Amino acid sequence: MKKLLFVLLVLGLASFLFVGCLPVTPSEGEGEGECEVTVEIDGAVVVDGKTYVSGGNHDITVTFCAPVVGGVSAYITDCSGDYSKANSNGCGHEVVLFPNADRTIWTGSGEFGPCGEGCCASYVEIYAGECEDEACIWFPVIVDFVIPDAVMEVSASACDCGGCQISFTSMVETSPCNPDEGLCWDDCSGIAGWSFAIYDMNPYDECCDMPCVEPIYTCTGVAPFCPIECVTSCLDECDDQRMMELYVVLTMWDIVGNENVEGNTILVDCDSCEVVSTTPIDSECVDPLIE
Repeated sequence: MKKLLFVLLVLGLASFLFVGCLPVTPSEGEGEGECEVTVEIDGAVVVDGKTYVSGGNHDITVTFCAPVVGGVSAYITDCSGDYSKANSNGCGHEVVLFPNADRTIWTGSGEFGPCGEGCCASYVEIYAGECEDEACIWFPVIVDFVIPDAVMEVSASACDCGGCQISFTSMVETSPCNPDEGLCWDDCSGIAGWSFAIYDMNPYDECCDMPCVEPIYTCTGVAPFCPIECVTSCLDECDDQRMMELYVVLTMWDIVGNENVEGNTILVDCDSCEVVSTTPIDSECVDPLIE
């Protein structure tokens, strides 16, 4: 009999505990067939009893309670099916695992779902020792390629003591078929949080990996968070023409770590506190936040 226990570790490591059909000889004092094996996938997260992992390479570690006679390998099957909240085909491949000195811990790195899109699922199969002709251990993993997204709108209002207050809100869905209050979503593992950063100069003028300047205002949120709402303090970054040019960057991330970064340049009339225009940031580093 096989037993499967999903354990969510604090540092984002999913661990699986198995009993039965094991390719090792029990150590002295252990009952026959009662040897335990753990399989760990780095970066995997358990949500509502299902294991999710982002698309791409992840380390796989298989730990036996006694040395394995023969080799150990893992196999990640085709990524198929549609497990989004709303079909992908995969390219199954074998993962070579390497042992430690006493052959009880075997590690390797495999790519999840490179030929799938969206939210599909693969089996992870472990082959070892005397059981090499059939999978001794297998379990499903949902592969998440979906990046979180939101449809945003911006407005401005005058402050009592001077300056303008800028408000960002995810647009409201009016369709009775969608119960969400605002348009913000991730169609697979789910959104974990978001962060707004507002700059008075182009943060991507000279670099892409991270903004080159410090923001003048930030706000963040964590799930459940829809609609997204960010209201700044009273800003007064006006030029000689009484115009305020702001660079707004929204970063959203999901539970398995997929990230989406979008940004816009916002031009505000300092006297009327009205948004004059919104344009994409002049950089290949970031996608438009507001079309």
